[in-house]
Amino acid sequence: MIASWLTFALLCGTFCAGPGHGEAETRECLYYNANWELEKTNQSGVERCEGEKDKRLHCYASWRNNSGSIELVKKGCWLDDFNCYDRQDCVATEENPQVFFCCCEGNYCNEKFTHLPEVTGPEVIYEPPPPPPSLLNILVYSLLPIAVLSMAILLAFWMYRHRKPPYGHVDINEDPGPPPPSPLVGLKPLQLLEIKARGRFGCVWKAQLMNDYVAVKIFPIQDKQSWQSEREIFNTPGMKHENLLQFIAAEKRGTNLETELWLITAFHDKGSLTDYLKGNIISWNELCHVAETMARGLSYLHEDVPWCKGEGHKPAIAHRDFKSKNVLLKNDLTAVLADFGLAVRFEPGKPPGDTHGQVGTRRYMAPEVLEGAINFQRDAFLRIDMYAMGLVLWELVSRCRAVDGPVDEYMLPFEEEIGQHPSLEDLQEVVVHKKMRPVFKDHWLKHPGLAQLCVTIEECWDHDAEARLSAGCVEERIAQIRKAVNGTTSDCLVSIVTSVTNVDLPPKESSI
Repeated sequence: MIASWLTFALLCGTFCAGPGHGEAETRECLYYNANWELEKTNQSGVERCEGEKDKRLHCYASWRNNSGSIELVKKGCWLDDFNCYDRQDCVATEENPQVFFCCCEGNYCNEKFTHLPEVTGPEVIYEPPPPPPSLLNILVYSLLPIAVLSMAILLAFWMYRHRKPPYGHVDINEDPGPPPPSPLVGLKPLQLLEIKARGRFGCVWKAQLMNDYVAVKIFPIQDKQSWQSEREIFNTPGMKHENLLQFIAAEKRGTNLETELWLITAFHDKGSLTDYLKGNIISWNELCHVAETMARGLSYLHEDVPWCKGEGHKPAIAHRDFKSKNVLLKNDLTAVLADFGLAVRFEPGKPPGDTHGQVGTRRYMAPEVLEGAINFQRDAFLRIDMYAMGLVLWELVSRCRAVDGPVDEYMLPFEEEIGQHPSLEDLQEVVVHKKMRPVFKDHWLKHPGLAQLCVTIEECWDHDAEARLSAGCVEERIAQIRKAVNGTTSDCLVSIVTSVTNVDLPPKESSI
């Protein structure tokens, strides 16, 4: 019966013309799940794919090759992946992976699948699986729930014992939400390994995709809007940049109330700038490298590029949650901006979307945000990001060993003044009414580079938003300071020190 129905579906997929990629298209793929009993789904059949306008839909198949014996793992829909574009046949090309994977375009194109270069000689073609198990087997399988429950408890205990410190762009110290449901580890080539962080919008996993490590940010279904917003920002033309987090794919997993929303991005083992500064003191050159690449990333994000790398118009984008937790570090300490769930695009002739003023992380909010007195224009939102950049630069300077003098333990901005969990009223009193900023230590000003950097920081967090520097200007300043300090003679250093002796330090009172 199933074979006859599939034959009819295949004929329909062959002779019925589908919609173009510019329309909201639908697709049907052959469906199979070797793990159907554990995941409480049908074992085989047809899956109807659903996507959004301008998003391509694909079919996929994954299987194992056990010494020439082909074991089918899963078949079904695969949502918008550029690696699948214009592929009529389902062909895996990776050399000897643990799980083979292929994807293609076209209804039921995953009926047959093969692997190139061929490992065993002839083309591998897998026929549909045999009928469901007999009644006797079903009775035997009825004992499995007890075993599965026991395994789940053991797995939960193991994950609790092996949990890691926070990673990347979620903040467990400020405004955490309830933990999302634990994902089911699928048998696609993407293998979840361990949770790196939990936060208000979901959790971040370290995962293995083929032979590479990736980060998977998983949102529960109730946070669908956050997932959609971040996915749309990542899909904006021109978002591929060395100082912006690399986006790989977005997927929906599960059905109904068990649906989970995945964002798959590059993985950076050093984690966030916050985590790195907690455990490391940095040199002057390391400070300059992190600061300059961080400013370069924010400058590019803020930039409006009419025709970007052949992809189309890249609009100016305000991050709106810029902080050291949302700056990741590559192995060479190059900074990468992450977490665009609150970002806003400013496209000519289009409304910018949700521009609610008081969003982001409270500690990094600019005075005008704390007051609720935002001018809802593009430049106003970009200047809010620049205030936060000033605070992050202060964090970097506070952990630099460039001069003789103590390097204090890592502290968040305003942590010395109002603690780790300030209220909105606390920050309004300190930042808005008293106009206080984090303290500059006296011995920082003995180093010509740090002294000039302190001047730059002051111009970033200026109380007057219109007086703040742009991200591009900060990038240029840091490059010039670095060049001047590393390449000048002692006479030049004396002149530089003289030029910054009039720096106005923020008030040193630490009590409120």
